[in-house]
Amino acid sequence: MRERDIETHLRNEIKKIGGKAYKWESPGNAGVPDRIIFLPNGQVHLVELKAPGKKPTALQLAQHRKLALLGHQVYVLDSKEAVNGFIQDVM
Repeated sequence: MRERDIETHLRNEIKKIGGKAYKWESPGNAGVPDRIIFLPNGQVHLVELKAPGKKPTALQLAQHRKLALLGHQVYVLDSKEAVNGFIQDVM
């Protein structure tokens, strides 16, 4: 399974529950999480998607730490099961 397949699953599952999963591209800020998730209950979550068994790069982890200092958790998801678990946890 590829990262793209997991990303598609995330988008589809978030859409099913009435949320939005926007792609985050931030010029000049390499390593930001892949998706910003907006849920109908007012929650906002940051998600980094990886191929199964892959880990975030050092640059991505540095961005995750910066976001954590601002009070935001970055969820790292590397499977469809991880996506499903994330949705259960945040709903």
